[in-house]
Amino acid sequence: MSNFAFIDGQNLYKSIQELGWNIDLRKFRIHLKESYKVSTAYYFIGYLDTNINFYEMLERFGYTLVYKEVMPLKDGTIKGNVDSELVLKAMIDFNKYQKAIIVSGDGDYACLVKYLEANNKLKMVIALTIEFSSVLLRRACKGRFTYLNESKEKLERIKKEAEPRND
Repeated sequence: MSNFAFIDGQNLYKSIQELGWNIDLRKFRIHLKESYKVSTAYYFIGYLDTNINFYEMLERFGYTLVYKEVMPLKDGTIKGNVDSELVLKAMIDFNKYQKAIIVSGDGDYACLVKYLEANNKLKMVIALTIEFSSVLLRRACKGRFTYLNESKEKLERIKKEAEPRND
């Protein structure tokens, strides 16, 4: 049995965007495999027709995509909250993985992390930075917490690749 990663793609993307990072998602997938023995990396993301190239790129890099239907809001922004899909998939696959790696700083995952921790199924929670991580989530994982900014140089992208559009 191997480890599975559950990645909140919306949270990861927004955090990276706010920090002005250029993360190489191919390198990140390799990092998950080498550092955490991740065989399956679920990437939860809102679905937009305009992002087909980005989705195909993620699949080439070895991510298993789980799509969320998006909702356009009155102000023109798009909402694609993937929290419930991620929690549900982690529970559906509970007996298929040895340990789970949660990639998000969202406090909404604190209940999942507590459950995984109580059942000896939590390997690590990975957030981008301390600024993009919830105190509730950090408390729930009992020290099994790390930040991607500690590996920034290793994970940064050199050339521009297909990126999702939010228009």
